[in-house]
Amino acid sequence: MDTKTKILDSAEQLFAHKGPSGVSLRQIISKANVNLAAIHYHFGGKAQLLKEVLNRRLIPLNEERISLLNKFEESSVNNEIPLNQIIEALVGPALRLSRDKSKGGAVFMKLLGRLVLEPNQDVQDLLTIQFETVLNRFMPALRRALPKLKPVDFFWRTHFLVGAMAHTMADSERIMTISGGVCDPDDTEGNIKRLVSFLTAGLEVES
Repeated sequence: MDTKTKILDSAEQLFAHKGPSGVSLRQIISKANVNLAAIHYHFGGKAQLLKEVLNRRLIPLNEERISLLNKFEESSVNNEIPLNQIIEALVGPALRLSRDKSKGGAVFMKLLGRLVLEPNQDVQDLLTIQFETVLNRFMPALRRALPKLKPVDFFWRTHFLVGAMAHTMADSERIMTISGGVCDPDDTEGNIKRLVSFLTAGLEVES
């Protein structure tokens, strides 16, 4: 493993466990078994390191989401995509990432959960920037699919959509305990279909 990847992996695990504000560069270099100069060389400092930790996962994720939405648009008539396909393009890649051990899915989802609650405004601004690209691409498609919704209902429902998706990704193990093993968090494709069905019905229901 190259030095940069070792630093990213170690920082991701520590940030997920303690939150960015609870992690020092000394802890990161100790876990990665590198010297401080390596962090400064590759990242400059902790703020840029956190940004790179997020970029490493979120940029490919959002590219996959947008690629899937483009695919659905190309196969549709006049770019009028069924609502369930728009939601599938948004939540499907995210749920697959959350269960992908080779991409640190569980650790990264824990990190995202911590970052949402992080009081540091710089961290919140960083998250907002990360999600703006995908939201700017998906919002018009959702608006076209839900033309009868009042703006206040549209924005609340898309807010609920993001919340349901985030909770499913960040705390999927709990459902196995609650259901007594009936629900399997590793049934990724089945759970994507369940979540898409639930969200589609919730977005379309009349007020």
